[in-house]
Amino acid sequence: MSLKVGDVVEVLGAQEILSTLDERGELDELPFMPEMLRYCGQRMTVHKVAHKLCDSITHTGLRRMARAVHLTGARCDGSAHGGCQTACSLYWKEDWLRKIEPGQLAPRHTPAEGKPNLPLLVSATTRGADPDGQARYACQATEILRAAPICMPVLSLSQYVTDVRTGNVGPLLALRGFLVGVFNRVQVESRKRLPRWLLFRGGRDWGFLNPGRPGKTPTATLNLQPGELVRIRPRSDIEATLDDNLRNRGMSFDEEMAHFCGRTARVLARVDRCIDERTGRMLHLANPCIVLEGVVCLGRFNVNCPREFVPFWREIWLERVPVNERA
Repeated sequence: MSLKVGDVVEVLGAQEILSTLDERGELDELPFMPEMLRYCGQRMTVHKVAHKLCDSITHTGLRRMARAVHLTGARCDGSAHGGCQTACSLYWKEDWLRKIEPGQLAPRHTPAEGKPNLPLLVSATTRGADPDGQARYACQATEILRAAPICMPVLSLSQYVTDVRTGNVGPLLALRGFLVGVFNRVQVESRKRLPRWLLFRGGRDWGFLNPGRPGKTPTATLNLQPGELVRIRPRSDIEATLDDNLRNRGMSFDEEMAHFCGRTARVLARVDRCIDERTGRMLHLANPCIVLEGVVCLGRFNVNCPREFVPFWREIWLERVPVNERA
């Protein structure tokens, strides 16, 4: 359909979508999940064209995805996957959508209700269990390398043309993404081949976050609750909480998150569990993390990846906004 950002589409009915799936509940290796059923029959807007994505499992860079989009507001609620709180932006194959032309008013379907237990979809949410009985979940995030098996080099110029043509980003952001991507690639190669004293800015990626020291990192408990207004602490303050791998108690802080330092946002949720994309195991977080309203990865340091992850924030990286500073 050659969909673009801003196009209006109608999600097909559940039975129409099921007819496109194989015996594993997948199309082109991409699962259609029970959490997506509630959108069936709805008219929605294309938010981003998902022609590429970041590999967050093996960290090989960008991967090519065929004929898929993200729809505005359509995120996984984890209800069929043990209550996972990662809130991934769902992938929609074009085969599951119908483009709505101007003047088409009445939807052809009513939203699917009461159908979360379709056997094919439900059985596909797990891949057995560990010896200790813990389920191994399967979802779009855990199967993403099968759905997008082809690596996309930074120097593949067609991706930047597609970014602009589809409306994912404008020409200037596409150019910036290319330059940052090339710079980071050079830094990667320099870290492999050059002695440390010859590295530019220590061989760090663009954004130049300063790693901390090895060992145990500090923590803080604010007991933040949904709706509270917080400020993301200055970058230097957060860097002081990180180890030499830019992690705090195992949780990464990256350049995409540093972009929001100093900004205020409301707490959307406290996160205490999420699925490990590599293993499918449910991770239970000893120290709950915070999700902030409207704060997502913008892909500015990742070649304009349209995946829009929801970052998790340690409470030590945040501070409450004093009452006298609230608007």
